[in-house]
Amino acid sequence: MTEQLKAQVLIVGAGPVGLTLAIDLAQRGIDVLMTEIRHRGEPPNVKCNHVAARSMEVFRRLGVAQALRDAGLPADYPNDVAYRTAVTGMELSRIPIPARRDRYTATGGPDTWWPTPEPPHRINQIYLEPVLFAHAEATPGLRIRNRTRIDDFEQDDEGTWATGVDLDDGHAVRIRCLYMVGCDGGRSMVRKKIGASLHGTDVVGRVQSTYFRAPALLGLLKHPPAWATFALNPRRCGNVYAIDGRETWLLHNYLLPDETDFDSIDRDWAIRQILGVGDDFEYEVISNEDWIGRRLVADRFRDRRVFICGDAAHLWIPMAGYGMNAGIADAMNLSWLLAGRLQGWLTEAALAAHEAERQPITEQVSRFAMNHALALQRQREGVPEGIEAPGPEGDALRAARGQALYDLNVQQYCCGGLNFGYFYEGSPLIAYDGEAAPAYTMAEFTPSTVPGCRTPHLWLDDGRSLYDAMAALGGGYTLLRLDPAIDVAPLEAAAAARGLPLRTLDIRAADAASLYDRPLVISRPDQHVAWRGHAVPADALALIDLLRGAAVPASQPEKERETSQ
Repeated sequence: MTEQLKAQVLIVGAGPVGLTLAIDLAQRGIDVLMTEIRHRGEPPNVKCNHVAARSMEVFRRLGVAQALRDAGLPADYPNDVAYRTAVTGMELSRIPIPARRDRYTATGGPDTWWPTPEPPHRINQIYLEPVLFAHAEATPGLRIRNRTRIDDFEQDDEGTWATGVDLDDGHAVRIRCLYMVGCDGGRSMVRKKIGASLHGTDVVGRVQSTYFRAPALLGLLKHPPAWATFALNPRRCGNVYAIDGRETWLLHNYLLPDETDFDSIDRDWAIRQILGVGDDFEYEVISNEDWIGRRLVADRFRDRRVFICGDAAHLWIPMAGYGMNAGIADAMNLSWLLAGRLQGWLTEAALAAHEAERQPITEQVSRFAMNHALALQRQREGVPEGIEAPGPEGDALRAARGQALYDLNVQQYCCGGLNFGYFYEGSPLIAYDGEAAPAYTMAEFTPSTVPGCRTPHLWLDDGRSLYDAMAALGGGYTLLRLDPAIDVAPLEAAAAARGLPLRTLDIRAADAASLYDRPLVISRPDQHVAWRGHAVPADALALIDLLRGAAVPASQPEKERETSQ
C-alpha cells in the first residue's frame, strides 16, 4: 500500500527551523505538510541554549514569544555568564544578563540596550521545541506527520514528488508538493540530493558533551548561579549550562588541539576538574555526545523547486546559538518568498533571492563564530599555573584573565551587531541607491534605512512597536511614510495593479527623524528595507516590478527570462 499525500509546501524535518518556517507559511495562507522521523513528543537533543533577539522578533510576530518566555529556566534564575577557575571555584568575572522576570524592564549593564520589543531569551532546545511544536499543531493549514521518513524525491516542471516510509508500520508514502524544503539537519538527505556540497573548515574544535543530573551542585557554588559558567584551570577547561535551574546541566569539555581521540580523554575525570569537585561527588549521566565543531557552508541552497535551510545549509561550532538562529533567519527569508510565489505576487525568478541573500550572510556569520571560537581556544590554552593560588599574585592573575574573558565574550553574548547589523547585498529584489550599508561588528551596529538593512525599529507615539503595527496590516510590504503630505497613491495603485500586497503606515514617533533619513521607506515582509526615497518614483510600476522579481537582469538567458515573467 502506498499512501498518497498532497501539499503546496513539504518541509522535511520538524526541528526549530522547520517548525518556524511551517508556522509562518501557514499563517500566510499556505497549505503545509511537515514530516519528522521522531515520535510525537520525543524530545530533541540538548543543543541550542539561546534564542537571539532577531529570532524573538520572529516569534513575537508568530504569536509564540510569550509562551517561549514562560518556558525554560525559573523566572528569577540569573542569565549571567560567569568565568571561574572551576564551576565551584573562584570567580574571575561575570557578564550580567537579566533573568527572564526582568528581561523587559532591566536597565544598566551590557545586555539591556536592545533596540527591539523582544530582547534575547536563554532557553534550551528541549523546552523551546515543544512550545513551537504545540503552536504549529494549533496552526490552521499546517499538518505534521511524525514517524515519516523521506528517502527520495524527483522534480518536474510543476512540482516535486517525494517518496518515503511510515516508520511505524512500514507502508510507503508518496507526497506531491509544489515546493519542498529540507530542514533535515547536518546529514541532510535533501542537501545531498540537490547536489550541494559543504565547504569551509572541517575541524574548528573537538568537544565532549555530557548532559547530567546533579541536585547537589547548586549548593556547592561559592558564587551566585549563572546561566553559563566557564571553567578555566591548567588541568581542564570547559563550560556548564544550567538547563532547568535546579538539577540538570549540560557540560562541554573542550579538547586541546592535540587531543584528536575522544576516547583518550577520561570523561569522568574531566567533568570533575571542570566542576571542581572530588571523587565523592555524585552525578547521573543522562546522555553523552562527542562532536566536532566545524565551519561549513553549502555551495548552493536550492535546486529549482527544492530548498535547504538551517543545519542542512550550514554547520558551525555552536557559539551563542548562532546556528539555530541563523537557520531561523533562513526560514523567514524563504517563507515570504514562497508564499509570494504561490499567491502569485512574486515571479519564479524572485525565488533566486533566497540563495543570493542568505548564502553570503551565512558565510560571514560562520566566520564570526569560528574566529571567536579560536580566540576562546587561545584563552583556554594559556591558563597560567598560578590562577588558583591564594594571595596577591593569584588575585592579579585572576583579575587579568577575568577582564580579558569579559572583554572578549561580552560581544558574543550581547551581540547586537550579529542580530541587527547584517544586510543583503546583490539581491534581485532590492532597489539599491548607491549608499553603502554601515559596517557592523559582532556586538555593534548602526541602524540604517540603506536598502538591504533591517528596517530600524522604533516605538510609535501610541505605544505600539513599529513591527507590531506592520504585522497588523497583514504581513505584506509596508510603505512607511514619515510625511503624511506626500502623495503615495501612485505607488499604492502600482502595487495593486500587480497584486503586490502593500499597505501604507504613517509614522508618528519621537525618534523617527533620527533613524529614518528618507520620508518614504518600503519594508519587506521580513523587515528588511526594499526601497527608500523622498518621493514616489516617476515610474512606480518599474519599482513594483523590481520588488516582485519581474525586473530580470538582461544577462539572464532568454528562456529563463521568459519563464520568470
